[in-house]
Amino acid sequence: MNLKLSIMGAMIAVALGVTACENTGTNTNTNANANANTRMATPEATPTATPAKDRSSYTEKEAQQEREKAKQSGETIGDTLEDAWIHTKIVAQLIASSTTPERKINVDVVKNVVTLRGNVDTAEEKAAAEKIAKETEGVTKVVNQLKVAPAAKATPRTSGKAKSN
Repeated sequence: MNLKLSIMGAMIAVALGVTACENTGTNTNTNANANANTRMATPEATPTATPAKDRSSYTEKEAQQEREKAKQSGETIGDTLEDAWIHTKIVAQLIASSTTPERKINVDVVKNVVTLRGNVDTAEEKAAAEKIAKETEGVTKVVNQLKVAPAAKATPRTSGKAKSN
């Protein structure tokens, strides 16, 4: 009799084990759904215009990439890591600032001296760009060559016909 009970107990245990194994799919789905909901509820990180790193983690490879981008924009960056880092910081700050035109300003950095070139619409934009450059760590001098040239307003088109009296 004890043998029968032992065998029946083993069969019940096996049956319960199989049933539990079959339910893992629902648990997995439940867990996956819970994880998906968590991911959906967590806002995605948004890129910022300011450099995420500090100067100590800025690499020569990143500096070279910055020099290449600057060259394509008609800008100049000196050979030092510091010049490239200064350029990166200033460009990011100009882009992030609501008081400066996004990329109408060329930024040259050579031996920690920043030269700002281009056209801006107002004297306030010129002053704001200079302030950003002057307040950037590592900058020893700022040469502001920005020109204030308000954007031309569209003029109404006139027809090519002359009026006859």
